Amino acid sequence: MKTATLPNRGLRILCPNGHLGFAPSRRGSFDHGIEASPDIVACDSGSCDIGPVPLGMDGTASPLSWQRHDVEMMLLGARPRGLPVIIGSAGDTGTDSRVDRFVELVQDIAREHKLPRFKLGYFYSEVAGETVRAKMAAGGTIAGLPGRADLTDAELDATDRIVAVAGVHPYIKLMDMGADVIIGGRSSDCAIFAAPAIRKGYPEALAYYFGKVMECASFCAEPYGGKESILGEITMDDVRVTAMLPEQRCTVASVAGHAMYERANPYYEHFVGGHIDMRDCVYEQLDERTTRVTGPRYVPATDLRVKLEGSGKVGERYVGLVGIRDPYTVQRVDEVIAWARGMVQERFGSEGYQLSYNVYGRDGVMGMLEPLRDKPGHELCVVVQAVAPTREMAEEICIMGTRQMFYARLPDVKGTAGGVAFLLDEVMPASPAYRWTLNHTMPIDDPMEPFRVHMTQAGV
Repeated sequence: MKTATLPNRGLRILCPNGHLGFAPSRRGSFDHGIEASPDIVACDSGSCDIGPVPLGMDGTASPLSWQRHDVEMMLLGARPRGLPVIIGSAGDTGTDSRVDRFVELVQDIAREHKLPRFKLGYFYSEVAGETVRAKMAAGGTIAGLPGRADLTDAELDATDRIVAVAGVHPYIKLMDMGADVIIGGRSSDCAIFAAPAIRKGYPEALAYYFGKVMECASFCAEPYGGKESILGEITMDDVRVTAMLPEQRCTVASVAGHAMYERANPYYEHFVGGHIDMRDCVYEQLDERTTRVTGPRYVPATDLRVKLEGSGKVGERYVGLVGIRDPYTVQRVDEVIAWARGMVQERFGSEGYQLSYNVYGRDGVMGMLEPLRDKPGHELCVVVQAVAPTREMAEEICIMGTRQMFYARLPDVKGTAGGVAFLLDEVMPASPAYRWTLNHTMPIDDPMEPFRVHMTQAGV
C-alpha cells in the first residue's frame, strides 16, 4: 500500500486503535500500516468515556483477552523490526494495577514468542488522596474544570482513587533511559504521540496536533470504521495522516472534524504545560487517502498544573428490566413508574438510596431533552436501577421498584393480567455505582512530580 511521502521524510507513527483492548484491533489495516515503514507503533488504552466505575473499583471495562490480542499484535508487528512500542493509559484507567497488568502481558507475550530481549519502561500515575490534601493545606487550589467547583475536603473524602493525567514528560524520560517498549499510566491522549516527536526536535505545536489527530486512530477517517489503523507523519512543516484500510480515506472534513471533537472549545487541546490553538489550522487533501495539516499554534501555560481524575463509590447496585407493549400502559408509563416509586417510598422512605427509571422507546437516551418525548414507540423497555448502601437493600428496592410496575393501579383497567412483562423474574446484580468526584487541576512544581518511572526487561 502506497502512502504519500514528501521529500523531508518525517517521523512516522502507526496507531492501530483508538482505545486498545476495548474492542479488538483489526489485523488487515494494521498489516498494511506495518508495511508502510512506520518508525513507532503507539496506541492509547484509556478513556473517561467508560465512566467512573473502572477507576473507582481499580478494574477494567475491557476483557483481558482483548487487551492481550491488541498488545500481542503490536509487539509482534513492531519488535521483530526493531520498532519501539508506546502504550498509554494502560488498561482503560491507567491506574498502577493496570500498568502492572500490561507490563506482565508484555513480558508473557515476549517470552511466549521468544522475542529478543528488550528494555521495558513504565510509569505510574496514581496520586494519594493525602498528597492532594497536603496541596490544599499549603494553600494550593485544586481548581474545578468547567462545570465543577474547586475541590473541597468533603469531595476528597468521598474519593476512592485518583490518577493524574501525564503529559509528554514521563514518556520522554523513559525514552531517554533507553526503553524500547513503554507502558504508561493515565495520560493525555495526545502526549503518547507528541512525546517521541518533541524528543526528536519537531515543533511543539505540530507535535501536539499530531497527537490530537492520531489518538483515536480511524475515527479521523471516512467512511466510519472503528478499530482500523492509521499512519501519521510529522515533519518540521506539517502533519500528514493516512488511512490504512483501503476502503477508508482521511479527508479534510474527517480530519478537521476529529480535531475538534470532545472539547468544550473545539479549537483548544490542553495538556500539562500548555495548550494548542487550532483556529488557524489549514487542511489540504494531499492524495486520495491523506490529509496534510499546517498552522496549529502552541501556547505555554502561565502556571504548571496537572489534571486529576477521581472516582468515589455511591453504593451497591441492582438492575431490573420491564417491557411494555399494551398501548394503554405505554401512554401512562409515568403513572406506572410513580406507583412503583410510591410503593418503595412507603417501605424505605425517600432518602438513603437512589431509584431511577430509564424509558427506552420514549426518552431513554436523551431524557427531558428528547424532542419526540410525547410520541413514544409502540413498545417500551424500562430499565430500573436501584443503588443503596448494601447489596441486600439495593436488591430489595430494585425488586420492589420493578415488580410494583405490574401492580400499578390505572384508571379504566378492568383486567388483572397486568400491563407489563418481565424479561426475568429476578433483578440482576450490577457493578457498584460510582461517580466522578474529581475533574480538577492541581498545581505542581515539576511536570514529573506525580509520576514514577521504572525500567525492567522482557524477552529472551
